[in-house]
Amino acid sequence: MTIADITTHRVRAPLHTPFVTALRRTTAVETLIVEIVDSDGRSGFGEAPQVWQVTGASLAGSEACVGEVLRPLLVGRDPGDLVALCRAVAGAVAGNEAAKAAVDVALHDLLARRLGVPLPHLLGGTALRVPTDVTLTAAEEIGAARAARDRVADGFTVLKVKVGADPATDLRRIRDVRTAAGPDTRVRLDANQGWQPKEAVRIIRAAQDLGLDLELVEQPVHHRDLEGLRWVTSRVDVPILADESVYGVRDLVEVIRLRAADMVNVKLAKCGGLLPARTLLALAEAHGMGTIVGTMMETPVGVGAAASLAAAYGTTAVADLDAAWWLASSPVRGGLVYDGATVVLPESAGLGLTL
Repeated sequence: MTIADITTHRVRAPLHTPFVTALRRTTAVETLIVEIVDSDGRSGFGEAPQVWQVTGASLAGSEACVGEVLRPLLVGRDPGDLVALCRAVAGAVAGNEAAKAAVDVALHDLLARRLGVPLPHLLGGTALRVPTDVTLTAAEEIGAARAARDRVADGFTVLKVKVGADPATDLRRIRDVRTAAGPDTRVRLDANQGWQPKEAVRIIRAAQDLGLDLELVEQPVHHRDLEGLRWVTSRVDVPILADESVYGVRDLVEVIRLRAADMVNVKLAKCGGLLPARTLLALAEAHGMGTIVGTMMETPVGVGAAASLAAAYGTTAVADLDAAWWLASSPVRGGLVYDGATVVLPESAGLGLTL
C-alpha cells in the first residue's frame, strides 16, 4: 500500500453573515483542500485556510508548498507510517504551517479510513460530540444584544465576543452582551491583538468592577508583545488566553517561561497539524495551563479535524469550533453537523466526508 497521488482543490464557501474581527472582515471562506489518494483509491482530506492577516497563509503559497515540496516527499511511501510521514512533513519546509497541517490531517484521515474508524478513534478517544462556543463578531448589524439573545435561543451557552476593533465602545458592547445573554451563559472575549496593554487592563478591570463575569480574554495585545501579554496577565483576575502568540512548541515554551498567559488556544493551521497539536496540549497540561482547541474560518474538513482532536484529548474550557456554522452551505458532502451548541462528528471512517 502506497501513497499514489496528492492533489489540491481551491474552495470558496460564502458565509451567511459577515465575520468581522479587529484584524479583518470576511464574507467567505477561501481555502485549499488537500487530497491524498492511496494505491487502493482511498482518499484522505485536509485543509489549508487562507488567512492573510493572521498566519499569512495564501492559497497560492499552500498550493505551491504541497505540490512542489510535500507531494514529492510522500508519493510512493506507505501511509501506515503516520508518525514518520508527519515528522517528515513538519521538517520539509520552513513556515507554511497551514499547508503542513492540511497534509498532516489528510494523512490521519487516510489512515483512519484504511482502518475503518472515525478520526477521534484513531487519536485515542471514543467521543463524537464536542461542545463549542459561538462568536459574536465585531460588527453585528443587528446589534450585539440581539445577536447574543439569538445565539442563546439557538442553544449556545458560551459566547465569544469579538472586541478590539473600537476600544472606546468595547466596554458598552460587553455589558450589552452580558445583560442580553443572562447569568447562565458564559461570556469570553477575543480582542485579536486589538488593545494596548494598559488599555486591556483598564477594560478588563472595568468589566470586573461591573460584575460582567468574564470567563476569559483571548489575545488582548499584539502577538509579539509577550512582555505586554505577561503584564496584562499579572494585573487582572480573568484568565488570559494566548492565541496568535503561540504557533508552535517554541512559542509555547516562551509563554510558559515568562508566565505570559494562563491558557493557550491550539489551532492546527497555526501549529502544522494534529501531531504537533498533541504536543502543544501535552506541554500546556504539564505546566498547568488551560487549553482550548480552535480553528480559523474553515470548512467541515478543518473544523472536523480540530473537533476530533478536542474529542479525543479534551480541553479545560469549551472548544472554539463554530467556524463551519457560519457557512451558508457546506462545500463538502458528509462530515460534521451542528446540534445546537454541539459539534457532532460522523460515525463513518475518518472525517466521514467527500468533496
